[in-house]
Amino acid sequence: MVLGYPMTRLTIQIPDDLARGLEGIASAQRKSVEQVALERLRTLIERSGSPAALLQELRSLPHPSPAALDDLDAAIAAGRLPLSDGGVFDRWRVE
Repeated sequence: MVLGYPMTRLTIQIPDDLARGLEGIASAQRKSVEQVALERLRTLIERSGSPAALLQELRSLPHPSPAALDDLDAAIAAGRLPLSDGGVFDRWRVE
């Protein structure tokens, strides 16, 4: 028994990138890959699409690092357009 549930052995093949993603999530949460996979599968099966399942999933994501937030702020600042006090119709001034 794992996590208090009777278990059936199931072997699946998954793409390498998905396996690496699961390993990254498990490492960030300090859990085994098996624990993360079981939790995610259980969430999909038991409460697929429910607001509670979505909220639980969002809360389980690792928080971004301060460096990642700094990078995001810099990207947002770089994408801002300068303000202009001139309008499109200002070139047709009547004198």
